[in-house]
Order: sequence, then structure tokens, then C-alpha cells
Amino acid sequence: MQVISKSDLYELNFSKGIGLGNFDGLHIGHMTLIDTLIKVSEDEKISSMVYTFTSHPENILRKKLITPLIITKNKKIDILKDTKLNYLYFEEFDENFSRINPENFIKDVLVEQLRAKLVVVGFDYRFGFKGKGDVNLLEMKSKEYKYKLKIIPPVRLVDNVISSTTIREKIRNGDMKSAFELIGRHFSLSGVVIHGRQMGRKLGFPTANILPDDYLVVPKFGVYITKSFVSGKYYNSVTNIGINPTFPNKGFSMETYIVDFDKDIYNTKIEVFFIERLRNELKFASMEELTNQMKIDIENAIKYQNNFRIQREG
Repeated sequence: MQVISKSDLYELNFSKGIGLGNFDGLHIGHMTLIDTLIKVSEDEKISSMVYTFTSHPENILRKKLITPLIITKNKKIDILKDTKLNYLYFEEFDENFSRINPENFIKDVLVEQLRAKLVVVGFDYRFGFKGKGDVNLLEMKSKEYKYKLKIIPPVRLVDNVISSTTIREKIRNGDMKSAFELIGRHFSLSGVVIHGRQMGRKLGFPTANILPDDYLVVPKFGVYITKSFVSGKYYNSVTNIGINPTFPNKGFSMETYIVDFDKDIYNTKIEVFFIERLRNELKFASMEELTNQMKIDIENAIKYQNNFRIQREG
């Protein structure tokens, strides 16, 4: 798969299948769309391309109501690299782009710029100024511009339609099992290990501290069973995310104790996969109480992890 820029589009002057959407989380519904795009493009003997955005459109249109993202741009690239998709293009969504007339989007972007001969969208896809464009307009214009249109119906888990909005809600509630079922991978946060107050080390449980990008959704504060991906290898781990009330005025932190691990990984990027929520954050009366609870948390995590295998796509 090739990640392309706007200048590359002029060189890719051939027919393509285009998948449209924001694709935040690349959940099961999104991957159904992308798998369909790839398969039908192969059948039509044309290249496949996902056309998406660098930022969430709602964060441009509704500035006071920021929508936290489920995955980063780089994570999106990593996931799609494992598919047979040919091209990935990130459009810069800004206020000027948001004002484009829906019919102009079809003519100028889809047809003339992207050379679409196949368009694949979700059933509720909307586009153009104030979201006035929809699948009905795409279908109506398909005959005029001679492209095939594939509309992906809602993908359901039991009785629930899988959506990024629902997944964000599950993550915010600490329901990592449900988030996993909806995404098809374990939700993760990554970052470079930074120096903290080293309280964990003083207690005998050194932790790897990271600060995830502030535009990402964060699980409900508490202690989680996690897996940590460090230097190409997975390790059992336990993660506290929150404000750590035992140590006042510390502020937000994400601290991960990696089981049976003693390497210096400061300034190393790690990825932490959230498997199961153990408990709420607690304020302990003494260091001894905190230490005892940490031992219990680690024992419970190890028991769970002995019968658990990480989903590699995480």
C-alpha cells in the first residue's frame, strides 16, 4: 500500500475504486467496506484507494464540541498496510473544504481528480456543504459520470449497529471487552516513555509512563489488565490511567507496570493494549496499602493473562 499526497494524484491518472469515509477506529464495519472495495476493485481490474481525512470533520465544523479520535493517523496507516489496498490518501479537511457543494465534490474530486470508476460508501455516508450530499445523490450521479456504486449496509453486533460513536462510549465507560468486539482489535494507546516521579520504582513496581496524544479518547480512569508492545515483543502488564489520587496534584498520568521486565526504555515508543478493567482508582491511606493492592492487581492480571492471547492487529 502506498500513502500518497495531492501531487501524486496527478500521476495516478487511471481508473480507481474509491472508498469514502472518515474511518476512525477502522472498526469491523469500516473493514467490511474496505474489504468490499478491494475485492470489487480486483474484479474490475482497477486500483483501490481509501479517501479519508487528516482530521475529524466534526472537529472543524463543531469547534466547541471536540470529537476524540479512536486511533491516530499513523495507526490507521499501519492497519491498512496489512490489507491488499493499493493507495491511501488523506485530504486536508478545513473550513474551505467543508463548503464544497456536494455535486461539485462528485464532479471535481471523485470523477476528475480521483478518476473513480467504483465508489464504495457506508449506508449513512454524507458529504459536501452541511452534509447535504448522501448515497441517493451518489446513486443519481453514477449514471451521468459512469461509476459503479456499492453501498455497505449497517454492520450489526447482536442488535447494535457498529459505529465509532458507540465505540468511544464503550472506551469512556471502561468496557474494553465490548470495544474489542466492535473494533475487532484491542484498543490501544501509544507514546514515548517519559520520566515520572518514580514513585512506582520506590514501591518496587517501576512503571513506564507515557502521555498519549491529547486528541485521543481515553478509557475511564482506573486500573486495567493490559499487554505492552515494546521493541517488537509483547509483555503482560498492568496500567493505571487517571490522576492517581494517592499522590495529590500529580495531574493526568498513564503508568504501566510491565511484568518480568527490567530494561531501560526511556525515550522508547511503546504501545499499550487495554484488555480488561480491574477496578476504579482508589486513594490509599498509606504506601503499604497501595503496595499490597498493586500486588493483588498484578496477581489478578497474571491469572487472567495466562489464559489469554493478544490480537496482533491491536
